[in-house]
Amino acid sequence: MRRTIPSTLSSLTPLQSLILRRWRPQWICSGCQNTYNRTLAATTQAKPTKPYYITTPIFYVNAAPHVGHMYTMLLTDVLKRWQILKSRPSILLTGTDEHGMKIQQAALKANVAPKEFCDRGAEVFKDLAKRIGISDDIFIRTTNQRHKEGVEYAWQMLQEKGWIYESKHEGWYSVSDETFYPAPQVQLIVEPATGRKIMVSIETGKEVEWTSERNYHFRLSAFREKLLAFYEENPSFVVPKARMEDVVKQVTTSLSDLSISRPVERLDWGIRVPTDPSQTIYVWLDALLNYATASGYPFTPGSESTNGWPADVHVVGKDIVRFHCIYWPAFLMALDLPLPKQILTHAHWTLGRQKMAKSTGNVVNPFWALDRFGLDVMRWYLVHEGGIADDADYDNRFIVEKYKKNLQGGLGNLTSRIMRGKGWDVRRAVRQYAHDSGAVDEGTFPAISDEESKEGRRMYGRLRALPGQVDRHMRDLHPNRALQAVMKGVADMNGYLQQASPWTTVTRLQGVAADTTGEQIQTLLKDEGKTPEDLESEIDRTVYMAAETLRLSGLMLQAFIPDSAARLLDMLGVANNRRSWEWCVVGRDDSYGDPAVPLGKGEEGVLFPRLVSEF
Repeated sequence: MRRTIPSTLSSLTPLQSLILRRWRPQWICSGCQNTYNRTLAATTQAKPTKPYYITTPIFYVNAAPHVGHMYTMLLTDVLKRWQILKSRPSILLTGTDEHGMKIQQAALKANVAPKEFCDRGAEVFKDLAKRIGISDDIFIRTTNQRHKEGVEYAWQMLQEKGWIYESKHEGWYSVSDETFYPAPQVQLIVEPATGRKIMVSIETGKEVEWTSERNYHFRLSAFREKLLAFYEENPSFVVPKARMEDVVKQVTTSLSDLSISRPVERLDWGIRVPTDPSQTIYVWLDALLNYATASGYPFTPGSESTNGWPADVHVVGKDIVRFHCIYWPAFLMALDLPLPKQILTHAHWTLGRQKMAKSTGNVVNPFWALDRFGLDVMRWYLVHEGGIADDADYDNRFIVEKYKKNLQGGLGNLTSRIMRGKGWDVRRAVRQYAHDSGAVDEGTFPAISDEESKEGRRMYGRLRALPGQVDRHMRDLHPNRALQAVMKGVADMNGYLQQASPWTTVTRLQGVAADTTGEQIQTLLKDEGKTPEDLESEIDRTVYMAAETLRLSGLMLQAFIPDSAARLLDMLGVANNRRSWEWCVVGRDDSYGDPAVPLGKGEEGVLFPRLVSEF
């Protein structure tokens, strides 16, 4: 008979009671402890809403991280910061995967104990997270004792419910991928470097070997119909859509039971099967459960969502889609736990059009890239140019080119033109055209919408629509498109500013002021029907629209390039308490325009200076 998870503490088995008494998420890094406590405090008052819970995959410590790992971290961080911008309590989980055959072999090769090997690797990933400013709240390690206890508890639940059985297993096994592949998913190739004929995974290209052993299996095939029904009910579960279709196809055509343990004589570095110490739990069952154990699993009844469970978004690379989009939902269904809301599966960064891979050495060291180009440059470049659906190729020259065009020549140039421009007063323009912050009207803004220029009216319409467009891209889990939309808005405003040429109008106005005879005033009235006051209004309208473009862009860019965005908002004089999403509406803030920091002259104090080392 299958037993279910007890619903009350009084009905727990002795082992379950022991685990629950000992179980608390204690692996929060000390540097993040205060942030985490504040996050929890904000979510534990009178029936709180569930915090937004977003995760990176936990990274394998068999080798040092590369730019691809940094990209995954950054995408996750941007999505979390966007939620913070919108004042939603949020929790970001990252960490390291420290069990399995690859770790065992790498530690042996390095001639150190596996735990020591993992300690070193975990510190490198922690350093990377710190260097890129990732706003992580929990850093989990699968060697943590409490994670181990949670995995053991989950195994017991799966076994008691009848989802695990023992059997002989034969198949193609990849040490690199830590998984068995069915026959249709492997192929024979000739290895270019050696000329050897080898069997490889079609999906990853990694070598596989035929293995026959006795171990435990999970009844994955029993979840085919339930998985397909879930996918149909949640068509946006996997992003992008093409990978959702691939997942559905895999489940429809091939879903065999899954081997979830390995004999200890072959793999001893991992969590042992609680009821059979001769077997080690499959690393992917162990690793995937981190998303639950980090959130407090096994949960105290009634408090499951306190730490964010279930996840709102898992961010993973496209090479681990099957594990996260098929195995993980099936494990959760078997445990009677809620499934994550969405899984963002991003494409890869390549180098020389070849996938970055630790095993081949075809990588870019993220620490070197950060030293060379700086934090916000790398944050901006990787998110702006990185692919969700399609791979992107990494090139140092391309970073410099994009930086000069978009950041220096785009956002930085617009900032300098407006905030350092002579002949106009940004604060005066804001007072003239911004709404009273206490009585915001989402409708029309007559002083701007009556702009005589057709292009000016069109530019104003695009500006008003920009925050909504960016937000839609973020909701669709396409932060690259969101950032591109912000940068396009800046480029459009630079183009409009060049056409409107307020500096020319300033020159004309100065000429009128210098004409004591009034002859030029009469000429203007006769030829253009304009007065000096009309010219001042033209200047202020143009300057205000450009300043609003900068303000709105700065607010939204806080999720992408937080340091530069903060600097931009300081240069505009935007108050710290007016930097959340509620202020991201044209005309809402009427208080800015006086810089809060020195603007400097020439290269001094510019938003985006020349790179220290240009290619």
